[in-house]
Formats: sequence, C-alpha cells, structure tokens
Amino acid sequence: MTAYEKAHIDEIASKQWPHWIPVRHHFGIETFGMNAYRRPAGENVVPEHDETQSGAPELYYVASGHATFTVGGEEIDAPAGTCVWVSDVAARRSAEACADDTLVLAIGAAAPGQKYAPAGWDSQYLEGDN
Repeated sequence: MTAYEKAHIDEIASKQWPHWIPVRHHFGIETFGMNAYRRPAGENVVPEHDETQSGAPELYYVASGHATFTVGGEEIDAPAGTCVWVSDVAARRSAEACADDTLVLAIGAAAPGQKYAPAGWDSQYLEGDN
C-alpha cells in the first residue's frame, strides 16, 4: 500500500456531470468534504444553496479562471487564487463563472464541535457514472 494517491482533476470529473469533479468521493475521503466545479463564462460554477441543514461553514478556492460569488446578497469579485470563506451557514451562496474554464474547489467539514460524516448527496449524482 502506498502512502498517497494521485489523480489529475480531469480524471476525476463525473462522466454524466462533467462540470462536477467529486474529489472526496474519488479518493474515499471521510474526514472532510471536497468537490470541484468547472464551468464556462456565464454559468453557475457553484449552485445557489445554504448550509443551514449541515451547520457547516465552507471554503471556496478559485483555482483557475474568474468568478463572481454572491454571499448573503453581496457580490464578491474572485479572480484565480481567491479564497472565499463562508462562515454564516444560513447565508445563501452561489458563484458564476466570468471566464471560460473557471475551476472552483469547494471544501467543507463539520459544524463546529461536530464530527464530519459524508452527507451522501454526492453518491446519488454518481449513479450510472461508471
């Protein structure tokens, strides 16, 4: 058994949802959540949602391209290299790609003081993806 695994982001992309890259699922990560989303300009790179049910804050990292985040009604300009930390779980958040091939990593864990457990929503999107 090796001490690491390696995969290019394009190898991880879902076959039926190629804009979604299920990083956590690919590596079998059970201690935190992590997905990536890649979209062309004008499309949602992070779907609108909140985290009131999970109670978990989220960190987004714009790995390439350029995005505009909307968090709690406020717009945030986010060129490549930008981190956006959303600590208010009730705040609605989304992001739109401003440039083609914009790639955003979404990283989440558990609510403060809680133990992380995968929510399972990602598995339903992978059905039929083999």
